[in-house]
Amino acid sequence: MRRASRSLLAGAVTLVAGLGLWLFGGGVDLPWVEPAKVGVVMTCAGGVELLLGLHRAARGPARPR
Repeated sequence: MRRASRSLLAGAVTLVAGLGLWLFGGGVDLPWVEPAKVGVVMTCAGGVELLLGLHRAARGPARPR
Protein backbone atom coordinates (compact mmCIF):
# COMPACT_ATOMS: atom_id res chain seq x y z
CA MET A 1 0.00 0.00 0.00
CA ARG A 2 3.00 2.26 0.37
CA ARG A 3 3.38 2.69 -3.38
CA ALA A 4 -0.30 3.58 -3.79
CA SER A 5 -0.25 6.15 -1.00
CA ARG A 6 2.90 7.72 -2.45
CA SER A 7 1.20 8.06 -5.84
CA LEU A 8 -1.91 9.51 -4.23
CA LEU A 9 0.11 12.09 -2.31
CA ALA A 10 2.27 13.07 -5.29
CA GLY A 11 -0.77 13.34 -7.54
CA ALA A 12 -2.69 15.49 -5.07
CA VAL A 13 0.23 17.85 -4.53
CA THR A 14 0.90 18.19 -8.26
CA LEU A 15 -2.79 18.73 -8.97
CA VAL A 16 -3.11 21.49 -6.35
CA ALA A 17 0.12 23.20 -7.48
CA GLY A 18 -1.03 23.05 -11.10
CA LEU A 19 -4.42 24.49 -10.24
CA GLY A 20 -2.73 27.32 -8.37
CA LEU A 21 -0.53 28.16 -11.33
CA TRP A 22 -3.41 27.88 -13.76
CA LEU A 23 -5.76 30.10 -11.76
CA PHE A 24 -3.34 32.69 -10.38
CA GLY A 25 -0.33 32.61 -12.70
CA GLY A 26 -1.95 34.23 -15.71
CA GLY A 27 -0.73 37.73 -14.96
CA VAL A 28 2.92 36.80 -14.45
CA ASP A 29 5.31 37.41 -17.33
CA LEU A 30 8.23 35.02 -17.62
CA PRO A 31 10.56 35.00 -20.63
CA TRP A 32 10.41 31.29 -21.52
CA VAL A 33 7.17 29.86 -20.16
CA GLU A 34 3.63 30.93 -19.43
CA PRO A 35 2.68 29.87 -15.88
CA ALA A 36 -0.97 29.31 -16.83
CA LYS A 37 0.01 26.77 -19.52
CA VAL A 38 2.43 25.04 -17.17
CA GLY A 39 -0.40 24.92 -14.64
CA VAL A 40 -2.67 23.13 -17.10
CA VAL A 41 0.02 20.54 -17.84
CA MET A 42 0.75 20.04 -14.12
CA THR A 43 -2.98 19.69 -13.36
CA CYS A 44 -3.33 16.99 -16.02
CA ALA A 45 -0.23 15.16 -14.84
CA GLY A 46 -1.40 15.35 -11.22
CA GLY A 47 -4.80 13.99 -12.17
CA VAL A 48 -3.24 11.05 -13.98
CA GLU A 49 -0.96 10.34 -11.02
CA LEU A 50 -3.93 10.54 -8.66
CA LEU A 51 -5.90 8.08 -10.79
CA LEU A 52 -2.90 5.75 -10.88
CA GLY A 53 -2.70 5.86 -7.09
CA LEU A 54 -6.41 5.09 -6.79
CA HIS A 55 -6.00 2.16 -9.19
CA ARG A 56 -3.07 0.80 -7.20
CA ALA A 57 -4.97 1.18 -3.92
CA ALA A 58 -8.03 -0.61 -5.30
CA ARG A 59 -5.95 -3.42 -6.79
CA GLY A 60 -4.20 -4.17 -3.51
CA PRO A 61 -0.64 -5.26 -2.80
CA ALA A 62 1.34 -7.10 -5.43
CA ARG A 63 1.56 -10.86 -5.05
CA PRO A 64 5.01 -12.37 -4.62
CA ARG A 65 6.26 -14.44 -7.52
